[in-house]
Amino acid sequence: EEAGPGRRGERERSEEGSAERGPGAAFHMFVLMEDLLDKLKLLSYEEEALRRHNMRPLSRHYFALPTNPGEQFFMFCTLAAWLISKAGRPFEQPQEYDDPNAVISNVLSELRSF
Repeated sequence: EEAGPGRRGERERSEEGSAERGPGAAFHMFVLMEDLLDKLKLLSYEEEALRRHNMRPLSRHYFALPTNPGEQFFMFCTLAAWLISKAGRPFEQPQEYDDPNAVISNVLSELRSF
């Protein structure tokens, strides 16, 4: 596989950065995702958020591996909206075909107001 312009240098910098942080740095995102999933389960996300939207439960590595960016983004937005509502703020649930920039802007705006 040929590296495109600039790709080789990016990969080398990435590998150097991982080496500077230690051998476990590459797996840190997996640990964070498992921690996130444990916290969501404590908040009963499966019953309260997923069933309402007819969605499947998250896998242990759902956000750690880029598999389907559109689906993952929508799941993130759904969970963010649910968490904001759970915190006592009214927040409209984003729809799958809403403008991603507008959705993120709304989420960030609401989080800044906390």
